[in-house]
Amino acid sequence: MHLARFPRLHLAHLPTPLEPMPRLSKELGCEIWIKRDDCTGMSTGGNKTRKLEFLMAEAVEMGADMVMTQGATQTNHGRQTAAFAAKLGMGCHILLEDRTGYNNDNYNGNGNVLLDHLHGATTEKFPGGTDMPAEMEKAAEAERAKGKKVYVIPGGGSNPTGALGYVNCAFELVGQANDRGLVIDRLVHATGSSGTQAGLVTGMKAINSGIPVLGIGTRAPQPKQEQMVYDLACRTAEKLGCPGVVAREDVMANTDYVGEGYGLPTESGLEAIRMFAELEGILLDPVYSGKGAAGLIDLARKGEFEGQRIVFLHTGGSVGLFGYDFAFRG
Repeated sequence: MHLARFPRLHLAHLPTPLEPMPRLSKELGCEIWIKRDDCTGMSTGGNKTRKLEFLMAEAVEMGADMVMTQGATQTNHGRQTAAFAAKLGMGCHILLEDRTGYNNDNYNGNGNVLLDHLHGATTEKFPGGTDMPAEMEKAAEAERAKGKKVYVIPGGGSNPTGALGYVNCAFELVGQANDRGLVIDRLVHATGSSGTQAGLVTGMKAINSGIPVLGIGTRAPQPKQEQMVYDLACRTAEKLGCPGVVAREDVMANTDYVGEGYGLPTESGLEAIRMFAELEGILLDPVYSGKGAAGLIDLARKGEFEGQRIVFLHTGGSVGLFGYDFAFRG
């Protein structure tokens, strides 16, 4: 796979570290490593940096002077998009959907929202259940009517262009494992808008790595989550020139750890955050990586990973902790 054929901005701090987690491994009784995609750079890092290298390169190529995207109030993707726009001298507008109903001042003004504004982005808030893609297209057309060249990025950066970032991550991880003689039995990560998992699955299959990818869902029910990932993986494979490389059975998501809904903290997620912080000095978040780690921990406790070497991909998001301080009180 020759990814240099696609426009890309080389702004991420790559390769990200691949590290053992000895204390967590001892606690859970299986060997766990972590792929530190919280260290990608651009406004504290996270998984969206890899996607935005390709997405923002397209924006530059088309001559855009403004980017627009959407997500939940504490969207990590919005924060990293704002950082890229600042770096490139573009305007940035983020449409924020209230998916939790929280009136907490920190939730609505701290964490990612604070950084959105520090990077110079403007934000606009919408009630939960709004058709956000439609609202974003309306907002983009309004800006175009003013003479702006607007590049629209879907929520989470999850389209075939964005997914290329995680095709590349799959190549990177396998290269690191090969260099160390490290056999990986399974890759586990939090999955939401589907772009990260779709890219990983496509990349792993394209190079015949033999490493299964398990997404721990953070929002949608299992059938919907897996179908979203599969559809995007198929489109990504077509973009790469290897259609058909991903089969439906290659896409696996476990959605048992979502809790009451997207963005709503769970006890298991909060426990996972504390465990990673206290045992390994690593910060997770309550929306994505914390729920992904909750799935990892529970499955390990149930013996699902016995005798295996597991890599947990850290998708970042610890900035969101400052919007969820209320969840850690008491």
